[in-house]
Amino acid sequence: MKTFGLSLIMLLTGAMPSLASSGGGEPAEFVNLTTSALGIFSLVLFVGAYSLVIFEEQLHLRKSKPVMLAAGLIWVLVAIAYGAMGDTHTPHEAIKHNLIEYAELFLFLLAAMTYINAMDERNVFQALRSWLVGRGFTLRTVFWVTGLLSFLISPLADNLTTALLMGAVVMAVGGNNKKFVIVACINVVVAANAGGAFSPFGDITTLMVWQKGKVEFIEFFAIFFPSLINWIIPAAIMSMTVSKERPEAMAEGIAMKLGAKRIIALFMCTIATAVSFHNFLHLPPAAGMMLGLGYLGFFSYYLKIKEGRLLKGGDQPLDIIGHNPDEHEQSAPAGHGGHAPVGGFDLFRKIARAEWDTLLFFYGVILCVGGLGQFGYLAVTSDFMYNGLGATTANVLVGFLSAIVDNIPVMFAVLTMDPVMSHGQWLLVTLTAGVGGSMLSIGSAAGVALMGTARGTYTFGNHLKWTWAVALGYGASVMAHLWINASLFH
Repeated sequence: MKTFGLSLIMLLTGAMPSLASSGGGEPAEFVNLTTSALGIFSLVLFVGAYSLVIFEEQLHLRKSKPVMLAAGLIWVLVAIAYGAMGDTHTPHEAIKHNLIEYAELFLFLLAAMTYINAMDERNVFQALRSWLVGRGFTLRTVFWVTGLLSFLISPLADNLTTALLMGAVVMAVGGNNKKFVIVACINVVVAANAGGAFSPFGDITTLMVWQKGKVEFIEFFAIFFPSLINWIIPAAIMSMTVSKERPEAMAEGIAMKLGAKRIIALFMCTIATAVSFHNFLHLPPAAGMMLGLGYLGFFSYYLKIKEGRLLKGGDQPLDIIGHNPDEHEQSAPAGHGGHAPVGGFDLFRKIARAEWDTLLFFYGVILCVGGLGQFGYLAVTSDFMYNGLGATTANVLVGFLSAIVDNIPVMFAVLTMDPVMSHGQWLLVTLTAGVGGSMLSIGSAAGVALMGTARGTYTFGNHLKWTWAVALGYGASVMAHLWINASLFH
């Protein structure tokens, strides 16, 4: 019976060893299992899981859930397939490699998200929004100002946060003017994605490229002008449909809370620390970001003292139900036993407010793609795209794939395939993966987020009407990069 079971597994995996050069988590010598039953089943699992992700808004199913399930099952199949050939070492080492990659990304993003949440709690973004809304600009001026700020803020605050902030400004100013809100939201999405493309902090894909060491921090700025062109062209076209009407100014004044400017400064110091760890100490940037989180931790202690919330109990974290033991018992509502939810700044609440669905989604994606790599799919795809089509065509195609699938799994797959490319080509794929998602509303986190906040106005169909203009900007940005950075393609 045992022999029969082993024979059945060998039949299902049905593959002969073959050599292929690969990068990332795949070993230099791997077994080509792309035509095996287990390999095909793994591919079906991933496609099925990602289909559920695409329809997240309609199904109300968090995107992390299907990919986490698929990731676990795919690695079970990888272990079975390799175990049938007597190889238990390769899957073990490969999944460890993927887990290390995820851990670096997770810690980096956790620190960055905590800082963004801290600035949000200190009213940094709300103060900017109220200032813009109260200026009394014309609609066309608001269109350009929100687009420009999206382009300039996203390299630091990431494209998702920036799109939500500027989208709120657009809707506050535009009100019931749906025509304006639609084109202004599209403009914000395009600008936020374009701005995030030339900074490691602007998008997950650029962060992955930087952490892999494919492009150094300062080298990202080589695609600044192509990114700018990617936004300017569709913005110029769409702005011609925006009237110069001057909506009534809103007297909405919001002031930043105590320590807001110092938290911004600490975030800048944290970015500098992460860059220094990578460039000078040759340590993972995530370690630098966690050191920066330590800066915020000590500053949160200072804020507790200044806000009079530090009692003899000390600087305690939240308890298991999200309440602060430092709070006075007499301030608690009746029946809460002295554990009332507290106001003010608390570092652990900022960490708790991180986008956990997003962080777990990245886990699922990285493990799914890594598992498919062990079956040989990435090597086959890399050979077809980069050897068959050529690097330039393949990298331009990555942008179109990003609009349909999402740029994160696409870029992680490219990094795992690790094709041999010039520096200019790595910058090209960074650009295309970053801005390609702007062509469809579902192609980027910024677009999906705005569809949720401007529900019924900014929709997939309304964005699709302007896809031609965004595509013109995409093509122009690629041509600009090929011309401006021609010396990097050798």
